[in-house]
Amino acid sequence: MLENPSAEQPHAAKDVSQHVGYVLKRAQAALRGAMDKVLREHGLTVPQYATLEFLALHPGMSNADLARATFVTRQSANVVLRGLQEAGLLTRPALADHGRARPAHLTEEGRTRLAEVQAAVYAIERRMVEVIPPHRMAALVTDLDRIAETLEE
Repeated sequence: MLENPSAEQPHAAKDVSQHVGYVLKRAQAALRGAMDKVLREHGLTVPQYATLEFLALHPGMSNADLARATFVTRQSANVVLRGLQEAGLLTRPALADHGRARPAHLTEEGRTRLAEVQAAVYAIERRMVEVIPPHRMAALVTDLDRIAETLEE
């Protein structure tokens, strides 16, 4: 039963636990918890791992670009970068060549650590997606992208 009878539900659902937003958040929380657990064993956090993944794909990303890619604020991304740099997993110039951007690059140790942890993180994703029938995977990813794009407008 609706608390506010004039509020129309976005789709047929018995209660809030069946709303798309709730189910997405539940899945995200479960993924984050599983990732936190395995990354902790490797001395990393989810934002640190995501930063290593993006720098492996796109060397030289700036703090602002990494913040957007890893869903954290610029201030948080700067803390993550500083921690990874202090751990010897990436390098950044002390001063920017131009503007304020200081491009980050993985060190050999950073690439090694990423390779060690990828197997554990990818195993989580395999567990997550193996419950989805293969013929529905592309549609699921497309639908999730559409949801994100719609809400980012």
